[in-house]
Amino acid sequence: MSLRGKTLFISGASRGIGLAIGLRAARDGANVVIAAKTVEPHPKLPGTIHTAAAEIEAAGGKALAVQCDVRSEDDIRRAVAAAVERFGGIDAVVNNASAIRLGGTAEIDAKAFDLMTAIGPRATYLVTRAALPHLEKAANAHVLTLSPPIALASRWVGAAPAYTFKKYGMTLLTLAFAAEFRARGIAANALWPRTSIATAAVQNLLGGEAMMRASRTPAIVADAAYLILDADARSCTGNAFIDEDVLRSHGVSDFEGYAVAPGTPLGEDIFLDG
Repeated sequence: MSLRGKTLFISGASRGIGLAIGLRAARDGANVVIAAKTVEPHPKLPGTIHTAAAEIEAAGGKALAVQCDVRSEDDIRRAVAAAVERFGGIDAVVNNASAIRLGGTAEIDAKAFDLMTAIGPRATYLVTRAALPHLEKAANAHVLTLSPPIALASRWVGAAPAYTFKKYGMTLLTLAFAAEFRARGIAANALWPRTSIATAAVQNLLGGEAMMRASRTPAIVADAAYLILDADARSCTGNAFIDEDVLRSHGVSDFEGYAVAPGTPLGEDIFLDG
């Protein structure tokens, strides 16, 4: 089990879950392409593509920081070309970039809707499409999308229809990729956390310090992603995984080390109530 020498193209990898996945792969000596928008420090958001690259290198990997707005097809093409020029190919795509705006139909205007869908399903489609010729040449190619299992009974379907459309759209596309690419040996899976994860979105938009304390660290998602990306692409495809379930299937039973505040009751993530 190793991602040594493999090249991962991760959208939105300057912080949070995307960066954590990159760091986990870097411990094996993987090549990590940090395709994200933040170049200069942001007053409310930690990290830039350059600080992320430094962390990847310090963890033992090789990093390429590429400024990329995933709403731009030209940016995506340039980022993929830069990755191939630097590392010779792409073995895995991680569709992690995201934007969240919760609320009902009257609360989410066209600008917010367009932002979410452009960074969500549209970017998932365009990044995967741009990387596809290179994934086809890889020995064990994977597409991994950070999106949930589809549960139409979830209360979030009615509480946040625009965000639901965005996230379920990412999952549907990924399952469609699995069906389309199966004969080519390219895996496509979705991954979602069981609990809330301590990220900037939770800190700034979903509950502040109280929710952060009731969360797990991004490392749990990264460890699950690692196991998926290292699996046989021909047999591990077409799934909508939950991080905890992936780890349990590999013998992990103690999750206390992932808790931000051990002993604090954990908050369940969006969509898992259904």
